[in-house]
This record gives sequence, C-alpha cells and structure tokens, in this order.
Amino acid sequence: MWWSRGARSGAAPGAVAACPDSPVGASPGAAPGVFRARRAALLAVVALAACGFSPVYAPGGPAAALQGRILVAEPDDRDAFDLVARLEERLGRAAAPDLALSYAIATDEVGVAVSPTNAITRFNVTGSVDWALRDIATEQVLAEGRAHGFTAYSATGTPVSTRAAGIDARRRLMRMLADQIVTRLLATAGDGAP
Repeated sequence: MWWSRGARSGAAPGAVAACPDSPVGASPGAAPGVFRARRAALLAVVALAACGFSPVYAPGGPAAALQGRILVAEPDDRDAFDLVARLEERLGRAAAPDLALSYAIATDEVGVAVSPTNAITRFNVTGSVDWALRDIATEQVLAEGRAHGFTAYSATGTPVSTRAAGIDARRRLMRMLADQIVTRLLATAGDGAP
C-alpha cells in the first residue's frame, strides 16, 4: 500500500503519511503509472526539441512569418465573405502583401432527415475550397490544396429560425474550411515554402 494510517506511523490519529519510497509530492493513493506517464511526456518533449521541432506560433515561427503578407482574393458572396473574414482573422489583413491567395468555393445542401409527414427536418451542408498561394511578383504557385468539410442544421422550427440556422451552418463551414487552409499554409511555411 502507498500510504498508511497515522496510528501505525506515529502521526496523529486519522492522518495520512506517505510511504518512504513514494516520490516526493505524491498524493496518497497515487498509482505508479501516473509517474511513468509524466516521465514519458517529458521525454517526448525533449525528443521533439532534439529533432528540430519548433512551435508554429512561437515568436519568429512560421505563423509570425505569414502575418500580414497574404492578400486574400475579394469575396463576392456571403460564403466567400465568411471565408475571407476568418482567413484575415487568422493571418492578419495584408498591409504590404507579397503573396496572394485565390480560392474557389463549392457547397451543397442535402436533406438527411425526413419526418413521417415527409418534411425535411435536418440538412447537411457540405463544402470544399480549392485554393492556391502565389508569389505576387513572379505568379509562381507556392502552395495549393483543397479543404473540405461538412456541417448540419435542424429545420424543425419556424421558417425564420430554419433560415437563421442554415446561415449559421454555412458560416461555421466557411470558418472550418478557412482554418484548414491556414493549418496547411502554416505547415508549408514551416517547411520553408513561402
């Protein structure tokens, strides 16, 4: 047992004393596996640092290198506006851009739940964004890809609440797709591409 009652250890009755071979600061009843997990986590951090890993959001990291450098194509509809707003939120609005990000959005809305009266009560909204990052001076494509995802909304309320839920679902989808694009850009920047 990792602990014993105070009557046996010479302490006040009801007090709990740690076993002499327990780690310093160990709580009574702590399992030895907890300490192995902590040790493994510490070793993993040391191993990552040794292999050249550096946090993306560290000062001077890839995220800082892209801040304010990317000019995102102007939006032409609500979905594009939500996508661009999230991209600029994550990457910063371009002050003196040397990179340009173009995109093409495709979405689809499908009814997935039907009530006994044949009314659609749930919709899935799927979407994808094909994107390309170019050097403004040379027009060379530095990175490109496709982000895709889906979200859903309920259509069981009033027409106004259903419309609001649909707009919110599309906004969530665009934010999700923008976050995927930013993640890919940061990973590419970590490789030294842009």
